[in-house]
Amino acid sequence: MTDSDKPIRRLLGKVKWFDPGKGFGFVIADEGGPDILLHANVLRNFGQSSVADGARLEIDAQQTERGMQAIGIHRIDPPEDATSAPLADFQEMDPDVLASAPLEPARVKWFDKAKGFGFANVFGKSEDVFIHVEVLRRSGLADLQPGEALAIRAVEGKRGRMATEVNAWESALTLLD
Repeated sequence: MTDSDKPIRRLLGKVKWFDPGKGFGFVIADEGGPDILLHANVLRNFGQSSVADGARLEIDAQQTERGMQAIGIHRIDPPEDATSAPLADFQEMDPDVLASAPLEPARVKWFDKAKGFGFANVFGKSEDVFIHVEVLRRSGLADLQPGEALAIRAVEGKRGRMATEVNAWESALTLLD
């Protein structure tokens, strides 16, 4: 029996770790069992270049010669601890205003995980949107690549436009339905 003939299982789990530099990481299934390999190509097919450690996933997985591997992603939710205290920049803002900001198409200009921030360009707008690493993490992402397509919610902050939520473009399409 070849790998493609083996049954595909839909599973819920949590990202154990993911390293964009190495191009892979592992998922722990809620039902237990061996770690499930999550390759960067599977994330790219979902429209993301990274995923935050601890993020919740709904995946299709298949047993292969090398063990269990994720072969598709249906949903990524931010880590459960990512919604704790609000960021200082948003503390004085009405949470309903933050949540009701429209989703806007954007491309990553640059993002430096070590510095903890970066910028995106929103289609049709001249000003950049600031993206803080904590907003990224709360959105279930760990890193961004230049040119990556996003759907973001942004508000006018003390220092200009700031992202309040960051989504991979493909996953954001389901939010619009």
